[in-house]
Amino acid sequence: MTQAARQESAVGEISTLLGRGSEFEGKLTFEGTVRIDGVLKGEVFSEDVLIVGEGARVEAEIDVGAIIIQGTVIGNIRAKRSIEVLAPGRINGDVTTPSLQIEKGVIFEGRSFMESFHATDKPKSTGPSKAPPKPDSAKGSDSTGPKPVK
Repeated sequence: MTQAARQESAVGEISTLLGRGSEFEGKLTFEGTVRIDGVLKGEVFSEDVLIVGEGARVEAEIDVGAIIIQGTVIGNIRAKRSIEVLAPGRINGDVTTPSLQIEKGVIFEGRSFMESFHATDKPKSTGPSKAPPKPDSAKGSDSTGPKPVK
């Protein structure tokens, strides 16, 4: 089975295709599996799967469920489930995901953060709120003001 056939069977049927020679600029939201083989500039949001095909160029902030990259992505990627980068894929930006797979031959310029989104979706509590410390000039004083020096 070829690599492309393995990918398609793993992610399900492709519901939308932005083919070679096409260009899109703006905000893309979708359900299902979307494959991009052309040029996309802007933002991408989905809980599902984005495939960036070989030869594709995506310049976007990406927030998806999972992404498979064989083309070029310029921008930060946040994937709730996984990021898979296959040769000759290229990423120039930061990636955040609990599962990252990078194949030999890929170019990755950026930082990776591997964290569970179940824990990061909610704001982290730092404990009970504390009043800020009093400035040094207020030390040794009570509510009536500084004590006179004798």
